[in-house]
Amino acid sequence: MSWDSLFLLANYWAIAAWVALALLPRGPKTLALILYLGVALLCLAYTILIAGFLTGAINPGSETGGSFTSLAGVMKLFDTPGGTTLGWVHYLAFDLFVGMWIARDADQKGFSRIAQFPFLFLTLMVGPVGLLAWLVVRERRARKLAKAK
Repeated sequence: MSWDSLFLLANYWAIAAWVALALLPRGPKTLALILYLGVALLCLAYTILIAGFLTGAINPGSETGGSFTSLAGVMKLFDTPGGTTLGWVHYLAFDLFVGMWIARDADQKGFSRIAQFPFLFLTLMVGPVGLLAWLVVRERRARKLAKAK
């Protein structure tokens, strides 16, 4: 499978999970499917890729000489089709996991699906921005709920 194909497959897989998270009823079975068929499979793909790169079993597209210990080393890692795909799968897995946490937390705090949508969309598109926005908003609701008890 080419790096382009793997990149697209990971994207489509993540988008399907995001659509399910946004539109399907959030019962335990749906959330388990998103967690295990969405997040866990992306994590498995990442694990296979990183293990393959580290052992030399998978060629990331060129000899990089990159590392995680410096900016220049990380830039070398991302300067290959495999390294970029690896990084992208990492983002997809973590952003989806964070999106699930936001959705579950928002449900528990009584936010409507419409109110949740901007936070989920921001998390999908610019992960940390969506998480930060949610953390700011959820804190206000959490304090309000705590005072009501």
